[in-house]
Amino acid sequence: MLTGDHPATADAIATTVNGDSAHVVTGPELAELDDEQLADRLRDVDVIARCSPNDKVRIIRALQGRGRTVAMTGDGANDAPAIRLADVGVALGRRGTPAARTAADVVVTDDQLATITAALLEGRALWASVRDALAILLGGNLGEVSFSVLAALVTGRSPLTARQILLVNLLTDLAPAVAIALREPKRADVASLLDDGPTSSLGGQLNRELFLRAVVTTLGASAGWGLARLTGRRQRAATVALAALVGTQLGQTLAVGGLDRRVLLASIGSAIALGGVIQTPGVSQFFGCTPLGPVGWAIAFGASTSATVLGAVGSRLLPG
Repeated sequence: MLTGDHPATADAIATTVNGDSAHVVTGPELAELDDEQLADRLRDVDVIARCSPNDKVRIIRALQGRGRTVAMTGDGANDAPAIRLADVGVALGRRGTPAARTAADVVVTDDQLATITAALLEGRALWASVRDALAILLGGNLGEVSFSVLAALVTGRSPLTARQILLVNLLTDLAPAVAIALREPKRADVASLLDDGPTSSLGGQLNRELFLRAVVTTLGASAGWGLARLTGRRQRAATVALAALVGTQLGQTLAVGGLDRRVLLASIGSAIALGGVIQTPGVSQFFGCTPLGPVGWAIAFGASTSATVLGAVGSRLLPG
């Protein structure tokens, strides 16, 4: 906290806000230090009282010189130079002077610092949703392709027809991906959300989730297809594989979305639509399927559930 107030006043305010006793120094004390000494001293300082506009500029430059990203919040004309220099300048709009608002990158119109935190969390949650939605779209499709290739290597032909693959994409990529993208962030995930951002969300973590989702989808569909081939004819096995493939992807979507209402409705709706397509005569034949009995559905459910559980365990074991 940088303030022009008396050290005792600054200490009282900081203690009220933070709950712990603050380490307070004054601007004149820091003025006696060179730039290197200033940067070292700032590591242990909580509050700087009797701080002049020039002191604020020096402090920001010292922190930036050590590779720190600096945000500066203020409302007075004397804060304008520091707000302008900071990587992110934030002005309080209701009480802020025109100079502070003009220099700022962001203006908080309600003068509530909590609004800054809420906006930050919403932005980070957006990046997390982008990553999860991309994992659903790309990882699931990679799993579909991998399953088709593996099955073709075994039998000489893909078990899924073009219409069935289109049906899979409609049921797993459309509503579930949109629901994941629109879900509200969980307040319990604040710490993890603060670690998200463009670099972390679309870098190694996205590649990890794509790989995991592709492997799990392939395993679920392959297990369902392999077991169904042992207990029935080829068209029935292909139908079981279709159900296991969709079920595995929807299971992973639920694992990511948790109890979010939109995700639950989208996933349950897709599962009901799949059941209706497979069990409805005429529609089932149009998509190259055959109605399944209890054994076929049990195989599909068991394969997709087992693969989803393995994926949840794998996500905890793989390095983040």
